[in-house]
Amino acid sequence: MTTHAPIHIVGGGLAGSEAAWQIARAGIPVVLHEMRPFRKTDAHHTEKLAELVCSNSFRSDDAEYNAVGLLHEEMRRCGSLILATGDAHKVPAGGALAVDRDGFANAVTATLSAHPLVTIERGEVPGLPPADWDSVIVATGPLTSPGLAEAIRDLTGQDQLAFFDAIAPIVYFESVDLSKAWFQSRYDKPGPGGTGKDYINCAMDKDQYLAFIDALLTAPKTEFKEWEKDTPYFDGCLPIEVMAERGVDTLRYGPMKPVGLTDPHTGRRPYAVVQLRQDNALGTLYNLVGFQTKLKYAEQARVFRMIPGLENAEFARLGGLHRNTFINSPRLLDGTLRLKAMPRLRFAGQITGCEGYVESAAVGLLAGRFAAAERLGSAPSLPPATTALGALLNHITGGAQAETFQPMNVNFGLFPPIEARQPNGKELHGKDRKRAYTSRALADLDAWLGRTPAAAAE
Repeated sequence: MTTHAPIHIVGGGLAGSEAAWQIARAGIPVVLHEMRPFRKTDAHHTEKLAELVCSNSFRSDDAEYNAVGLLHEEMRRCGSLILATGDAHKVPAGGALAVDRDGFANAVTATLSAHPLVTIERGEVPGLPPADWDSVIVATGPLTSPGLAEAIRDLTGQDQLAFFDAIAPIVYFESVDLSKAWFQSRYDKPGPGGTGKDYINCAMDKDQYLAFIDALLTAPKTEFKEWEKDTPYFDGCLPIEVMAERGVDTLRYGPMKPVGLTDPHTGRRPYAVVQLRQDNALGTLYNLVGFQTKLKYAEQARVFRMIPGLENAEFARLGGLHRNTFINSPRLLDGTLRLKAMPRLRFAGQITGCEGYVESAAVGLLAGRFAAAERLGSAPSLPPATTALGALLNHITGGAQAETFQPMNVNFGLFPPIEARQPNGKELHGKDRKRAYTSRALADLDAWLGRTPAAAAE
């Protein structure tokens, strides 16, 4: 029986759930505080832990040539609950790892609820955690409650930053007209659980595209409240109509790009394409990829039914908009994610300024490991900067400029430069360079974890 005092985690999203799992695996009791359902948010629909409020995609699962795919593999090797559950509940999504959102959240909730060292307490932590909580991980995500956010701002002396994050609509598969739409992944690329025909594609010719852009620009949008008007968007999740405002061809080079696709009805590459990705294991729901929006509800139905194949679309969920918050982590946190102004508090997940489901869970994984090590009387061991975990941690805790800090997805630009060269002495480029990054990362991660080459291959 453990004699250790519990570690408290505030927030039961991806980061908080992963942190709780890592702490419990280390033999330390953990109390996970989640305010839902007693206090709701603008984006969540259930009281489940690790609920996915936007896309159901964890993005690329390519561990050889993609930084987020590498992060997937590193987390798997670290015993990640989020990745193990995602793998168990994957749905077809080309080269991406996408999940059945309900099955995923239900499984994470069930796993943590069943663990003997995990206690889940429902209710809001309205301000700074009580002083007798000597080790706390704040993983409240982008929807931190106002009371706690205000307490953090008062403690740090830094104004919290904020941006808007918009949610894409979801349609019922049976309402899609497949006499106009078709199944295909870009370049016919298969992925986890996929076949190379994992997306529904809706083609537009030039006239249809221009009419659609005009409708996006002229349709009524959600009005901002006075206190929200100066809040900037995060460029990685812009509403579709905001992208359209940046130029008539912006969407054709963004979420509606037609590359790698051929319309079987015409035999030609379309002028523009809207892709829909499977959103649940049953294949009954599909979300409009990249179509997060702040259009008013009635206008969403009208405008999105202009898309060929979606003229009679029935929507399981319309898009929405909510406010995200994050702290200036490079200025406020130390190298193990502790708040410099109050080291008993650690931060994890999107509130630290990492962007994306996987990145959020990855920072939760690290925060949990660091907190558990401290509770066991050891100094936290930092992952090598050459790994995806280490590169992300370094960016959050000092690699980024505090004056211009913005949310960031994991990418190879965060990694230390690679020194490997071709046999002829020339620098590596393209896929060879990316593979050199990933090979180095996994070798260094295994050394950090104390894994032998034989064990790593299992």
